[in-house]
Amino acid sequence: MWFFILAELTVFAIFFIGFAIAEYQSPDMFSQGKQQLHQSAGLINTIALITSSLFVALALAQMHLNKGKQAALLLILANLIAVIYIVVKIWEYQALFSQGITIETNTFFTLYFLITMFHLMHVLLGMVILIYIAKRAVSGAYDKGKVSGFESGASYWHMVDLLWIILFPLIYVI
Repeated sequence: MWFFILAELTVFAIFFIGFAIAEYQSPDMFSQGKQQLHQSAGLINTIALITSSLFVALALAQMHLNKGKQAALLLILANLIAVIYIVVKIWEYQALFSQGITIETNTFFTLYFLITMFHLMHVLLGMVILIYIAKRAVSGAYDKGKVSGFESGASYWHMVDLLWIILFPLIYVI
């Protein structure tokens, strides 16, 4: 899992570097593009993902106490909070599309849609992983000494959160 996480971080790092270089080359376009984004939507998504990660961390703590059902409940809560991210992100895309802004509008929006949609796919995969480890936790597949699979799933989710924490200021704020 750590190799997979490192590979994913590398792909996103390439995206972030490309975004920074393109912004350096076209600062006015990027400034105008950022002004058209919904910073409040980005902030809501940041809070949603951080809160969701908190519930994943609490679930892991419960798993270390051999409380699989409590851990699973916390993972379900984490997923429900992650749904906020998905709903807000889809609303944000729809708001941009209704203004005629698409992936082809300019370089800023090409990179915006590519990076944020790629991240959205990772959120969806992370939610599937959380459901999977929640089911395994309820079934007793993890015991006090064998929670590495649970930890791997939690680590993936925290990576998704970390990426958003970098992505939000890079694309929406700075």
